[in-house]
Amino acid sequence: MSKPSPAEPVKLTASIFYADPCLLKGVLEELSGVYGDVDFISQEMPFHYTEYYAKEMGSSLNRRFAFFEAPVRPESLPDVKLFTNRMEDRLSINGLRRVNIDPGYISKAHLILATGKGYTHRPYLRDGIYADVTLVYTDKSFRPLAWTYPDYAEKKVIDIFNRIRAKYVEQLRH
Repeated sequence: MSKPSPAEPVKLTASIFYADPCLLKGVLEELSGVYGDVDFISQEMPFHYTEYYAKEMGSSLNRRFAFFEAPVRPESLPDVKLFTNRMEDRLSINGLRRVNIDPGYISKAHLILATGKGYTHRPYLRDGIYADVTLVYTDKSFRPLAWTYPDYAEKKVIDIFNRIRAKYVEQLRH
């Protein structure tokens, strides 16, 4: 019989899409006010993988990944997603989002994203939020799965997550 024990804390991340770079500073400040200091933010990357967001946000989108210094409990992910959904709503104009914030976390074993869309590989958490197992860590690197979004499967993105995972593992040691 397995004996239940608490999960290790995890490293919170947020993928932030936007057309107007002026929005980014305010988004990061608000997230930092709730989840603590950002200890790494990626370079700006053009987002050209899908037209899914074009009607609502425009076709020239950029993305940055932000990672937060303070570890969080993995079971807090639905709360984070609900908070970022409220942020997106507040920043919307006439019901159209100007920013998309996709929170998730890195653990030693995987990258989990929060989503409001259920699917076969997305277990339900609570309050309308599902966990998307996006990358798994094996053979000293994150690896994409059959359903991993193409942008998360790119080498440059996996390299970022590998570097942050190494930082996270070091943080757990201290």
